Formats: sequence, structure tokens, C-alpha cells
Amino acid sequence: MTILAAPPDRNNLDPNLAPTYFIDSDNALVKEFAESAVANTTDEVARAVQLYYAVRDSIRYDPYDINCTPQGFKASTCIERGRGFCITKAALLAACARAENIPSRVGFGDVKNHLATPRLIELMGTDEFVFHGYTELFLGGIWVKATPAFNLTLCERFGVLPLEFDGRRDSLFHPFDAAGRRHMEYIRQRGSFDDVPFDEIVSVFKKSYPEAMERGFKVSGADFEADAGNT
Repeated sequence: MTILAAPPDRNNLDPNLAPTYFIDSDNALVKEFAESAVANTTDEVARAVQLYYAVRDSIRYDPYDINCTPQGFKASTCIERGRGFCITKAALLAACARAENIPSRVGFGDVKNHLATPRLIELMGTDEFVFHGYTELFLGGIWVKATPAFNLTLCERFGVLPLEFDGRRDSLFHPFDAAGRRHMEYIRQRGSFDDVPFDEIVSVFKKSYPEAMERGFKVSGADFEADAGNT
């Protein structure tokens, strides 16, 4: 006889509600950002959805200026800079959720990005992106995945269908863009974490992107959204 595992108990999710170094949900900027996003909404799923869209579209996705330091990976730093990349935006959504008493964690997988800009591929030396980040929110008794990385204006320039989130179903990258071209392809999972595994990420980055790490993950004078419109 197969014994089914009991569903997660919200009472046992304290680590997914507590602030951490990177998911700093107790930071004043994070709390203000989250409160502004949900306004007076009381329904938990509706609040999670509002937080998702606030992080997706208010914070610009920018892989041309990644700050690979502990401070650079903090959720609150994403708000301060008004930009981030998949890992920091996932951490920010997780932090906002915890600030609103919604259990959260961050998840990671390696992807092949078929629509990366030529300049980004040159910087990284590959179209395989390791530790692509997304957020997992505990809603309605289950963990639901949400990917707030690409803001709407960037999607429009890339011709990529924007990822929507309803709080009930996983929202991960579409395999094809609006024109039917290959977009994101998940090739391996890295797991789920209560906080951003910074040391592990940096270690893998150094092995996977040695030149980009030497350059500090910066492309001087370049604009990712402008480049996206020229692909």
C-alpha cells in the first residue's frame, strides 16, 4: 500500500516566513513596497498576485549589471536600484510575500535561453544560464511557482509572451515566444531554498562564466532592453 505524504502544514513553515540576510522581509523598503502593492486587499491569493506583478513590472530586468556580492543579492538592494536579474527579483518577491505573511522560498533551475542577446551570450560565453531563479509561494495549501524576472516592456521588445500568474498554477517560462521560436528550456533543477544560496551560486558562476565574473558581470554603456529590440 502506498502511503501518501501529508500536505505541508502552515504551522511548520516558520522558516518560510522569517526574514533572512538575502530575503530581508523586515527591511523598511521591502515592507513599504509590499504594502503599496497590495493596498487594502485581504484575500491572500489576490495579494500574492499583486505582489508578483509589482515585482515583475516595477523592477527592470538587467543582466548587464549584476553585482555578485552579498549586498548585491539582497532583495532590498533590488528596490534601491530599481533593477535586478532573475535571482534578485525572485528574492524580492519572496521577501514581499513574507512581509505580507505569505510563506515563500526561492527555487532554481538551469535553463537554455534561446533568445538571449548576442552581447549577453558573448559576455557569458554560453546560452546556458545556471541558477535561473524563481519564487515559490505557499498558497491554498500547496507550493506554487512564480517567475517575476522579465518585466512587461522587456517582453514586448523581445517578442516574448509575458508570464502571467494567478496564484493557483505554476508560472514558469514558456518554451516558445510569440512567434513560435524556442525561448526557455529547463535542463536541470537545483532545488528550493529558504534563503538565497549565495556561496553555491557564486561558486557555480565562477566555473560556468569565468570571463563574466572577471568583468564583474558588467557591460558598460549597454542597455539590455534596447538590445532586446534588435534581436
